[in-house]
Amino acid sequence: MAVTRELESASERSALVRGALERARAAHDDQTRDNGAGPTPFMDHLLGVAEQLAQDGYRDEVIAAALLHDVVESGGLGVEQVRAEFGDEIAHLVEALSERPEIEPHGERKDDLRRRVAAAGPDAQAIYAADKLSNIEALREGYRVSGEKVDSTLAVSLDDKVRIWEKDLEMLLDQSGGTPLVDRLADALAELAAERASA
Repeated sequence: MAVTRELESASERSALVRGALERARAAHDDQTRDNGAGPTPFMDHLLGVAEQLAQDGYRDEVIAAALLHDVVESGGLGVEQVRAEFGDEIAHLVEALSERPEIEPHGERKDDLRRRVAAAGPDAQAIYAADKLSNIEALREGYRVSGEKVDSTLAVSLDDKVRIWEKDLEMLLDQSGGTPLVDRLADALAELAAERASA
């Protein structure tokens, strides 16, 4: 996925966004994700999340944090390294959006993440919504190719993943109300449910 117009504009305008984009590429450029339709570059996900926020007019700090939101979980950086390079606000957002791998089982880890995002405030919630929306859109693409067999590419069952996303949406509706991002997330979940029902 190429850098799109709004994100390119933010990168040209803001050294912070440009630096986050470069750091994200350095951390993730050799990584891929499989949505059931074959592997895709990990950066496509990060660009998609950041683009959603850029389109909706979020601040440069939020766009930068969106680009970096997986560097602790998947990119080999620590929160303190993010803080040293990008400052307290972005480190706070990235930390709030990073799962704690020591928490088991999977459902409890997701519950912990959801609570921390809710406590971190509207900017973290916006990145979280954009992240979930990107994940659902990727899964829907895989579902169109593989149907229910997409389940085999996931860390948990498709039913469990949908239940987690429904809890995410419930938290976001409670915390953020009907922002455009949350509305799009609700629509994407409803569309996934309809696609599964008609398969």
